[in-house]
Amino acid sequence: MQNVQVLTGAVGKQPWVATQQSTDTDLVERIAQGDRLAMQALFARHNVRVYRFVLRLIGDETTAEDLVSEVFIDVWRNAGRFEGNSQVSTWILAIARFKALSSLRRRKDAALDDVEAAAIPDNSDDPEMAIQKKDRVAILRECMSHLSSDHREIIDLVYYHEKSVEEVAEIVGVPRNTVKTRMFYARKRMSELLAQAGIDQTYQ
Repeated sequence: MQNVQVLTGAVGKQPWVATQQSTDTDLVERIAQGDRLAMQALFARHNVRVYRFVLRLIGDETTAEDLVSEVFIDVWRNAGRFEGNSQVSTWILAIARFKALSSLRRRKDAALDDVEAAAIPDNSDDPEMAIQKKDRVAILRECMSHLSSDHREIIDLVYYHEKSVEEVAEIVGVPRNTVKTRMFYARKRMSELLAQAGIDQTYQ
């Protein structure tokens, strides 16, 4: 992410407290005015989630890192065009999705098969519990790999990024009713797959 580091400053340099406490919208407004400190703060706040989102779409770590750099360079260049009609995170994910899908179209053998499901570590877990969590993540990853690309994307945005129907519709670029329909079938299929895998969990 060298190009992004040029914008955000040296690695390890911490934004000022005032910048850290700013809202995303405030940061974007400052970025539009050329504020590199604000860019650093926004990047630090969102780059991990954007990386995971892109990685789940394209399944290649190196390409995902490159695309994250491109996403935040676009944020830097286009901050002045952000109108505030949606959350900043929704806007950034829409940029990330466009770049990921464009990258896939450039790859003749593109496939949405490599899904990464992130588990939140808990230091209080004993070794047995830690193994169970890892097994559960592996099962979730395997189940998601059997969903269609459209359904996998919906599950990712709703459950991993906690986006609303309206936000998903904006990111994906389809009507709200289409999102609801895809969500219904994605939940139904995931519940079936998880039941087959021995996990009693229904996606509600």
